[in-house]
Amino acid sequence: MPSPDPSKANRLLGSMPRKDRERMVDGCTRVDLAFEEILAEAGEPLGHVHFPTTSFISLLTPMGASCIEVALVGDEGMFGLPVAFGVGISEFRALVQGEGAALRMTAARFKSELRRSVPLQRAVGRYSYVRMAQLGQTAGCNRFHVVEARLARWLLMTGDRAHSATFYITHEFLAFMLGVRRVGITKAASALQAAKLIRYSRGHLTVLDRPGLEKASCACYRADLDIYDKMFG
Repeated sequence: MPSPDPSKANRLLGSMPRKDRERMVDGCTRVDLAFEEILAEAGEPLGHVHFPTTSFISLLTPMGASCIEVALVGDEGMFGLPVAFGVGISEFRALVQGEGAALRMTAARFKSELRRSVPLQRAVGRYSYVRMAQLGQTAGCNRFHVVEARLARWLLMTGDRAHSATFYITHEFLAFMLGVRRVGITKAASALQAAKLIRYSRGHLTVLDRPGLEKASCACYRADLDIYDKMFG
């Protein structure tokens, strides 16, 4: 059985022609990201861009003394988009939510590759559209949808990026991610568990019924997938 192509471990890079994606991978350093590692604070200069392969990153926007999650980045995308637009300053706090591997490239090298590679320009442009559309979807979701549906959506998004039905998460961390009180998360998680959609014990969460969890989620989860599929197929 042939081994998987390492240049396709990140789907954004994998969408490009072989020559371009292999040059990108050759220009990256493979790094291991630790759970709760902070890659950047909002307003800080970006020295690197990251292409997660088995890790995933939570993007948080500051709200006074707290933060709320506005996006997740896994092997479908990249962290460091402002570099592509000549800004070079992080618009979010980037917190590693799922430990694992990533491909890291210096901002200077990325800008150089972007100038020379039309396929990279196209891939980054499409992903930028996806990110903007998903940010708009999340803003509406946070305003209008109930906590239980938002939690179901978040668990589905996390499972997609973890490539696993089981992951570690606490009620405190979920409340922080969704911008709600811990009691709200406890109530929502209990409802999903009572419906036998998830099992939760001491921080270990397992999705038992993924189709059922998707039904419990708001339509935003499927909308996010449709946006990505439309751009990348």
